[in-house]
Amino acid sequence: MRDWLHNLPIAWMTLAAFAATYLLTAVIFAVVNLLARGERARVFKSISPGMLPPLGILFGLFVAFTASEVWSDIDRANAAVNREAGALGAIEILATGFPGEPEAHMRNLISRYIQEAATEE
Repeated sequence: MRDWLHNLPIAWMTLAAFAATYLLTAVIFAVVNLLARGERARVFKSISPGMLPPLGILFGLFVAFTASEVWSDIDRANAAVNREAGALGAIEILATGFPGEPEAHMRNLISRYIQEAATEE
């Protein structure tokens, strides 16, 4: 369910984080203003400034956990790319053991795979 946020580009992810924080802050502000009528207005107005540090902490935690998830996804993607590149290098080294037509065919297949991976993936 939360994968849609992690799959967004960084600019849209930032916009979504700020929008969610703004919306949450607006809802809290509206609820406080609705409840602050009559005698309770003085009490609610004294609590309102105290709400800013917890909201800031929640926003910071949200951004930190989201960034942590993105960084771990990037690390896993880099590891997968390195494994694939290493495997292709090993296949190319192995292909030199079959001189002539099989080596040329194997190098052609490797080149075609790399081209397809670069354009489609």
